[in-house]
Amino acid sequence: MLLCIDTGNTNTVFSIWDGERFLSHWRIATDHTRTADEYYVWLETLISLTHFELDIDRCIISSTVPRVVFNLRVLCNRYFNTRPLVVGKPDCLLPAQPRVDAGATVGPDRIVNTWAAHARHGGDLIVVDFGTATTFDVADTDGAYIGGVIAPGVNLSLEALHMGAASLPHVDVTRPERVVGTNTIACIQSGIFWGYIGLVEGIIGKIRAERARPMKVIATGGLAPLFEQGTDVFDSIEDDLTVHGLRLIYDFNKEAENV
Repeated sequence: MLLCIDTGNTNTVFSIWDGERFLSHWRIATDHTRTADEYYVWLETLISLTHFELDIDRCIISSTVPRVVFNLRVLCNRYFNTRPLVVGKPDCLLPAQPRVDAGATVGPDRIVNTWAAHARHGGDLIVVDFGTATTFDVADTDGAYIGGVIAPGVNLSLEALHMGAASLPHVDVTRPERVVGTNTIACIQSGIFWGYIGLVEGIIGKIRAERARPMKVIATGGLAPLFEQGTDVFDSIEDDLTVHGLRLIYDFNKEAENV
C-alpha cells in the first residue's frame, strides 16, 4: 500500500492508497520538531482503529516545510522499510516540468495540485487552494505548472487584523447573513468573506483575460466549500486533490522505472 504524505505550513495529511481507492485520511499539526518515532506512534494508533489490514510498503512526500522532510524520511525508512519519493527532489520525476523563470522555486504542493487537476479535468486550468496562503495555480494544456498568484490566506488575514487592531476581536470565518454588518463581529465576517470572494473572482477574471481562453477553475482546501456559497466561479471542489496528485506522480515514477 502507498502512504501519501502532504505537509503544508499548518497541517500534515497522511493518506493510504490500496491500489484502487484511498482507505483513510489523517491530519496532524505540522511541527518540524516531531520525530519519526512520534509520527509512527500516532499513525500506528490510528491505523489500529481502522477495519483494514494496512501493509504500507511505498511512500511519497510533498512538503512546503523543508525542515520536516528529514524526520518523515526516517519514518518511511525505519518503520515501513522503504525509501520515499520526495516531490521536488531530482530523483522524483514529474509528468510535465514547470515552465517558470530560470532558477525559480515552485512549491511541491502547487505542482502536485496542477497535475492532479489536469488528470481529472484536462488542461487550461486554474487551481485555487485555500490554505495558509490562498494560491492560484495555472496549468497549461499538457498539465504543466506555468505560474500563478499567491495571496495571504483567510485565517492569516484574520490573525493579522486581530493582532494589528487591539480593539478588534478574533472571529470565525463564516458567511454572514447580510453584507452590511450591524456589529463588529458581523462587519469583520462580511469583510473577510465578501472580500475574499472579490479577490478570488477578480484574480480569476484577470488570469482568464491574460490567457485569452476558457479555463476551468478547481478549488481545494478546507475553506473551499464555504466560499463556494458566495460565488459560481468554481467548476469543481475537490478536497483530496493533493493526495490524488501524489498517487499519480508515484505511479508515473514506477512506470518510468519499468521502461
